[in-house]
Amino acid sequence: MYIPNYFKVTNVDEIWDFVQKNSFGTIVTTEQGKPIATHLPLRLMKKGDDYYITGHMAYGNPQWRSFETCEEVLIMFQGPNAYISSSWYSHENVPTWNYQAIHMYGKASILEKDELIEELTQMLEKYEETRENPVLWDKLSPQLLESQLKGIVGFKIMVGEIQAAYKLSQNRNKTDYRNIIEKLQNEGNPNSNQMAELMEKRYNI
Repeated sequence: MYIPNYFKVTNVDEIWDFVQKNSFGTIVTTEQGKPIATHLPLRLMKKGDDYYITGHMAYGNPQWRSFETCEEVLIMFQGPNAYISSSWYSHENVPTWNYQAIHMYGKASILEKDELIEELTQMLEKYEETRENPVLWDKLSPQLLESQLKGIVGFKIMVGEIQAAYKLSQNRNKTDYRNIIEKLQNEGNPNSNQMAELMEKRYNI
């Protein structure tokens, strides 16, 4: 991913926090030279000094079979994004787009059944713990769980290279930056509102 220095993020803790909050990612592999992708909820896991991305996909999805032949898998995570009009600047320029994106590269492997059960248990806890009537692993019938396990494949990807870009108008002067936030707030759509909130919190200008 091309990342100008203005927008490069290198703080590992910040990147992990972003992945935890924006955990619906895209996994990209190749099969006979053709890129293939699957969009999945994913989870970050740490073992010792190593970080892993874990998840599962349908057994009928052929992508998991490409894990064995791919030297590296690409995982992409995205945050808010919004169009930025150059009419919001105090000088002539061209429009652009603000966004947050993280790319991770690593080697994928298939989870054993006990590892898959642990992965599913923890994923349910992550997304269900705040619910009024949480659906947790130990509350589901063994028959249902066993039938569902037969239809999915769990995987983990040991994270190697990380590329992170937050393009949030950091290269603009304070006047333009403040004006961009105000214009985004008045756009009247969720993406623009999220971007305005993010820009305001991140740089507090």
